Amino acid sequence: MPCSRRSVMLALIGGAGALAAGSALYSNPQRSSPQPIPSPNAPNPNFPPGINGPDIRSPDKRTMDKQAQADVRADVEKLYALITELREEVQKSDASSTLSVSVINKAKQIEKLAKQVKDRAKG
Repeated sequence: MPCSRRSVMLALIGGAGALAAGSALYSNPQRSSPQPIPSPNAPNPNFPPGINGPDIRSPDKRTMDKQAQADVRADVEKLYALITELREEVQKSDASSTLSVSVINKAKQIEKLAKQVKDRAKG
């Protein structure tokens, strides 16, 4: 059965109309904006500071508590005693010979204690 020009034109116009109507209906779909994923380490904004735990306040870096000051002073005294002992051992040893193991161990002790005092003083 032969198709007339009129039926082909009507079919083409109908198809074009359907495409135009479909694109007009779906041209602006409602899309929700992506929500950021909260960090697990971030504070919970739904809780005031008193409910979620104690108030988080940064300590004053210029002040040390009295116990820390006493610890630093005790460590410095211990450091002074170790240095004095090391000095005496080095003076007793012969200058031309190698240092003894006890002198090296005492020097390591002094280094370790000095690092602890430095770290404690930083906070």
